[in-house]
This record gives sequence, C-alpha cells and structure tokens, in this order.
Amino acid sequence: MRRPGKSFHPSLSNSSRYLGFILTLSVFWHGSLSAETLSLAQILNLLETHNPSLANAQARKESAQAALVTSKAYPNPELEIGGGSSTGIGQGALNGSNEQVYISQPLDLPFVREARSKVAEAGITSADEAGRHVWLTVRSQVRLAFYEILRRQAELQISKDNEQLLTQIRDKIKLKVEVGEAPRYEQVKSEAEALNAVKLRESAETRVDDAKSALRMMFGPALPHQYEAAGDLPAPPASLPSLESLREEVLNKQPVLQQFRAEIEKAEAKVKYEQNLRYPQPTLKAGAERDPGLEQWRVNIVVPLPLWNQRQGPIGEAAAELQQAEALATQQEFSVMRELENAYNRYRIAHRQVETFDAGLLREAETVLKVAESAYRLGERGIIDYLDAQRTYRTVRSDYMNARFDRQAALIDLDRLRATDLEDL
Repeated sequence: MRRPGKSFHPSLSNSSRYLGFILTLSVFWHGSLSAETLSLAQILNLLETHNPSLANAQARKESAQAALVTSKAYPNPELEIGGGSSTGIGQGALNGSNEQVYISQPLDLPFVREARSKVAEAGITSADEAGRHVWLTVRSQVRLAFYEILRRQAELQISKDNEQLLTQIRDKIKLKVEVGEAPRYEQVKSEAEALNAVKLRESAETRVDDAKSALRMMFGPALPHQYEAAGDLPAPPASLPSLESLREEVLNKQPVLQQFRAEIEKAEAKVKYEQNLRYPQPTLKAGAERDPGLEQWRVNIVVPLPLWNQRQGPIGEAAAELQQAEALATQQEFSVMRELENAYNRYRIAHRQVETFDAGLLREAETVLKVAESAYRLGERGIIDYLDAQRTYRTVRSDYMNARFDRQAALIDLDRLRATDLEDL
C-alpha cells in the first residue's frame, strides 16, 4: 500500500516543473514582443539626427560659414589715452599736467579683403561637398549594414532548415538501426552530421547578433538593443550604363572629387591672399595733445616698410599647399576610378552568378537531393550519398544567397560613386 506522502511529492515535483516551464515561456514571449521590427526606410530616417559622422560634417560646414564671417569683418580701431606732467625749462616756461588721446584705425585694402573672402568662400564649397560625401558614405554604410543583417538572417534560416532536416534523418536512421534495417556506422555518421548542423546554426546566430551590433554602432542609443530587421533585396536595374559613361558621370557628380577641386581653389586663393599681403597695410591715426599753454590736433598715417620681411615664407607655404592640393586631387581621382571599376566588375560577376542559379542550377540541386532521398529510402544508395546530396544543396542555396547580396553590395557602391541619392538630401 502506498503512503500518501509518497504520492504527493511526485505531483508537487511535476507542478514545479510545469510552473518553471510556463515562467520560462512567458519570459521568452515577453522578450520576443519587446524586439522592435525596423525596416530600412525607418532606419535611414534616423540618419540626420543620430549619426555622429553627419553631425561632424554639419559642424564643419558651420565652421566654414563662421570663417566667411571672419573674413568679411573689419579690423577694430585702437584707442590710446595717456597723460603726465610737464616741467618748463627756461624763462617763461609753464608747468602743469598734459593729456593725449589718439585713435588708430587699420585700413583694410580692398584687394586684400577680396582675396581673404575668396579663401573663405572656397572653404564653404569644400565643406558643403565634404558634407555631401559623408552623407552618401554613411547612407551607403547603413544600407550595407542593414542588408548584411538580412544576409545573416538568411544564413540562419538555411542553417535551421539544415539542422531540422539532419535531425529528422538522424532519428529515422536511429530507428532503422534499432530494428536492424541499417548498419551502425550510418547512425554514427548521421549523429556527426546533426551535431555539425547545430554548430553551424549557433555560429549563424552569432553572426546575426554581430551584424545587428555593427548597425547599432552607427546610431548609438537611437536603435534599441533588441530589434529585428525586416525587408528584402530590391530588384536590380534592368541594365547598367557602360563603364565609360559611368566614369564621366562620376567625374562630374562625385562630391569627394568636387571637394578636392574646391580645396585647389582655396589654395589658389590663399596664394593670392599671401601675395597681396606684401603690400603695406596702412593705419590711420588721429588724436589730440594738451600741454600747459598748448593744444595740438594731429592726423597721422602709419605705413610699415617691407624691408626685412617680404613674406617669402608664407607665400612659399601657400604655393606648396597648392601643389599638395593638386596632387591629392589627382590621387583621389585615381582612387575613385579604381573603386568604380572594382564595383562595376563585382556587380557583373555577381549578376552572372545569380543568372546561372536562376537558370536552373538551384532547381537542379534540389532535384538531385530529392532523387538521392528516394534512392536512399529504396535502398539503392547509402547514407553517404544522401548526406552528400543534402550538403551540396545547402551549399548551392548559400552560394545563391551570397551572390544576390554581393550584387546588391556592388550596386550600393555604384550608387554612392554616382551620387544617385543626392536628390534625397
């Protein structure tokens, strides 16, 4: 006969286990509900107010605007006030206090003022183009990071499908081995494949988290710690212009090239400004003096004599900066053209790969897997052939997915170089 206490404790243990399961499920469900789903458009809308690179570019533009204000400002006058005592020397000389008041106004020569303003105006142009370049670069980086999340999520889904399939194969083979319909080595092989599938799925989950962290780093606290990326790759363009026409378009529209050209104009204006400063900058001085028994009013003009310093150093520095700006502009043009050719070739290669998969390679790999599965069930093939067919199908799916994302990444680089998104700025 059972004692009541012994029948009570198992039920209590089961109830505790069920309660723990319910609590775990509720926590998981709450966490899943708290993960916000964001689209690419929603994330791009956060750029203007939350990306530090854009904030830095905006600060540079404001600094350039302030430099223009500085270049147009007139020099401040100087007020000189003095006094003392006078002691007469000789018969009839007067004794007493004296005072002096003078005001000096440096004269800003028109051609110097104009050259200084041109330096500041070229700086504004350079800052504006730099801001456009940063905007395009950050927008492209966000798009690449978002699509990288979608890529890793697709990899994770492939890994989950692979794990589910291999788990089913393992369970079926285990049952066959138990009833004596399959040799023991098939169970060992299926167990190893299932464990490898678990490892691949866990690695894919880690890559998803890393991709989300990379995107969140561009926005800081603006993006929630837990979020889901929702979307799909856009359709590719029907055709791309020729590489030669793309070169011409990039040379005319790419902001980074316009920025370096503005830097050349700024350096040229700086050389002109330093050359104009060789001319003496006069100072107008007017004032009055009062001595015992005498008052004097004076107007003077002070002109520095450029005898020892004729500004050879500043002029030489400005000329060297001009040469440096020209060399950097040429180097940047070469770099952009190389980047354009690289993106163009990457797009063409990835596009051909996608077309090959769409033409039937993906479907053929799926058909081979189904044939291998049927042959294994009928006993015409062994477990090795079946697992090889399954592995080949998984590899083809992954290659197809990677080719699509590689094509989109190359297209994003082409759009950035062509500055096609500037109309949205």
